[in-house]
Amino acid sequence: MGQAAFAPEPAPQQAEPAPQPTEPSFDVLRWRDEPWTAQLALDLLPETNGPKVEVLSGSVIVTPPAGYDHQDAELDLAYLLKQAARRAKLWLYLEANVVSGDDLFIPDIVILDVPGGGRTTMDIGHAVLLGEIVSPGNRRKDVIDRPREYAAAGVPFFLRVDLRNRVPTMALFKLTEGEYRPLSAAAAGSTFTMIEPFEFSIDPGDLLGEEAPEEGEEDPAGQADAEG
Repeated sequence: MGQAAFAPEPAPQQAEPAPQPTEPSFDVLRWRDEPWTAQLALDLLPETNGPKVEVLSGSVIVTPPAGYDHQDAELDLAYLLKQAARRAKLWLYLEANVVSGDDLFIPDIVILDVPGGGRTTMDIGHAVLLGEIVSPGNRRKDVIDRPREYAAAGVPFFLRVDLRNRVPTMALFKLTEGEYRPLSAAAAGSTFTMIEPFEFSIDPGDLLGEEAPEEGEEDPAGQADAEG
């Protein structure tokens, strides 16, 4: 009786590696399932003037552009704060890349003890003050999560601006024993004053650059939309 011929088992097929983009692209978010780092995000994702692209605990966080009130307050506050910061030999930037270990943050307001000219990132150890303008869809991030993360990284001061109900408020916190403790706070119609890390004062109500329509008064933008 003849012996059956030996048939070797077929070699297991290896999965083809996921295609990698030849230049920075958001397509990488669809195939990469390994933990992200700040450096990987900077290397693989494109620069953008639109959504914020941050990295926290190995995950990429994409935040869409903020609303008009947020942008209005951010620009006006940055203009005034920058002048006061420069008198104290500090440097202010808007939505700049701040690296903390493997995390990448893009705070609304960044005040540094060194100039950032010529750089794309700055180590969080050079941050004197980081500020967030609270967005309605990201209240927990701006009010709880980011202050906790900045405090853990040792950032001396945290500034929060809240535009809820179009009544701006501002609060400054100082890092004390690992936690932020309030130093100064004020709402629209009063004066927000800070002494540290430099002298500065403002009526938070000035940050919107316009008066909100009175109750019962037609919003010009809304009327224009309706007419269009």
